[in-house]
Amino acid sequence: MPEKKTLEAAQEDKREGKAPTTQAGEFVREEMHHVREGKHGARNPKQAIAIGLSKARRSGVDLPAPSKGQSAETRKKAARDLAKGKTGAKPSPKRSRARVAVLKREGRGAASHSALSAQTKSAAKKRGAAARSAAGRKAVKTKGPMARKAAARKAARTRARRSR
Repeated sequence: MPEKKTLEAAQEDKREGKAPTTQAGEFVREEMHHVREGKHGARNPKQAIAIGLSKARRSGVDLPAPSKGQSAETRKKAARDLAKGKTGAKPSPKRSRARVAVLKREGRGAASHSALSAQTKSAAKKRGAAARSAAGRKAVKTKGPMARKAAARKAARTRARRSR
């Protein structure tokens, strides 16, 4: 069951007209916190992200199942989660306990900064140059002048550090 704070943040994102992926991001963030604080583990960052997306769909975020790039099993699970979110079906307590018991045996490194960084980079690599460029352009549009300035400063620091 997602925390009240997460549900409220996702609902606020929805009210502001943000994309379903942004709303779902709140649930993924919560999942990363759970792994970091030791509530349970995850095999890898992808699994932690998948758990967060599943929770988002079951909580009513209108995030469609992936059309391609995922296995048929994953697409079916996402469609099922979406349907459960619309009907408001509650998960069985016995299954919930079993799920957490299995996840408790997994490691906690999946939510580390280095693991998330590697996951982000590998996911970006799979997209084409045009898609990455478009994402950058969109980020610039939505960032605002102060955040843009901070990002430029950070980029300059990174360049300076790498040139040494």
